[in-house]
Formats: sequence, structure tokens, C-alpha cells
Amino acid sequence: MLRLLFISKSGMWMHYLRLLTLVSVFFTSSIILASSTKVESIFKFCGTCHGENGEGKKSLAAPAIAGLPMWYVKAQLMKFRSGGRGLHANDEGGLRMRPMARTLQNDVDVDAIAKYVSEREVVNPPRTLKGSPVAGESSYMVCAACHGAKARGMQVLNAPPLANQSDWYLLTQLKHFKSGIRGSNPQLDPIGASMAPMASTLVDEKATLNVIAYIKAFGKVNVVAKREPTWGQWLGLW
Repeated sequence: MLRLLFISKSGMWMHYLRLLTLVSVFFTSSIILASSTKVESIFKFCGTCHGENGEGKKSLAAPAIAGLPMWYVKAQLMKFRSGGRGLHANDEGGLRMRPMARTLQNDVDVDAIAKYVSEREVVNPPRTLKGSPVAGESSYMVCAACHGAKARGMQVLNAPPLANQSDWYLLTQLKHFKSGIRGSNPQLDPIGASMAPMASTLVDEKATLNVIAYIKAFGKVNVVAKREPTWGQWLGLW
């Protein structure tokens, strides 16, 4: 009798365990679905300026973002939220972006949208500027030290990929770095501050257009799948 009672109770506990497992799976799936739905909604909000596929919109001073590395998207969102970017009166795009970034409720939302953006298919916006890739090659050597020989970026140096970015946006940002519109706060944006002297090596707009033409000559690059070698690899240390 005791054995039968034990077996009965054991069967009941197994039933409860199965039920709890099913409930747990259900709620976990619901949370994942809710999170997925939320981040998709956030991206649609981003798309009003950056385009449905993250291809960028020049008319709104919104650059291409699809396929940018998660670490870079997150870093820029955090700068907009903290005031490291988007406070200068002459930064049209930045002023528009700062309040948008601040609508993200917490770091979890920032991570989620940064990951979502990084997983979008890389776009290669059409060229809108004229320049000489041949003339720009020598100027790009300064850029290559951080952004890589093929403009794919290097996370170890916090340098983003450039090859798939809108040429008009590259021109705007280089002008902003040179004039102090961007990178003027070393405490909140030390990486931006380090770009100012680099941008100043381009003596005039013609040189700037040429280096941008050289960058754009690399075409569409999958920055997620392909990485530039580390400094150690470049130097043959490992």
C-alpha cells in the first residue's frame, strides 16, 4: 500500500514538473517574442529617418546604419544619450538624433537595437560625390592605421568601418571633426576628439573628396563576417 502511495505521489510530482516546464517554456517564449516585437518597433521608428532597410536618407542627414558593428552602434547611442554627441548648434543630424536616442528606456534597449541593426544586411549607398580614388590613396594611409587597409574598421581601436557609409555623411563628419562640431568633448567622446587632428591632415575639400572616393572604391563589405587583423597580427607577433 505504501509503495503504491509512493508511486502515486511520484507520478503526481512528475506531472507537476512537466506542467512547470511547459509554463516556463511558454513564458520564456512570450518574453522573447515580446522583446523581438519591441526591437522591431524601435527599428521602424529609426527607419523614419535612416530608411526602412537602414540605407540612410540624405534629406534628413541620416546615415546608413544597416550592418554596422554592434559595438559601434551602441557606443554612438550612448554618446548621444550622455551628451558626447548631438549638442552642438551646427550639428543638424546630431541634434535630431540625441532626443531619439534618449527615448530608449535603458541599456537593455540600447543593446537590443544595436544588435538588431548590426544583423541587418549591409547596404552600399550610391555615390553622390565626385573625387579621384587614385589621388585619395596616399591620404588614406593615415586613416588606414585605425580604420584598416580596406576601411573595414578595427574594434580594438574603436574605429568603425567606412566602406559602406554614405559618401555625403563621411564628408559631413570630416568637416565636423575639423571644425570642432564633433569630438570637442574629450571627456565624453575621446575617440571623436582623436579624430580632429586626423581629419586636419586633409588640407582642403578636394583632398577630402578624393579620400572619400578611395574609401568608396572598396564597395560593399560584410563587416560582420570579415575582420581586419589586430595590431599583433599586423606586426607578426601572433
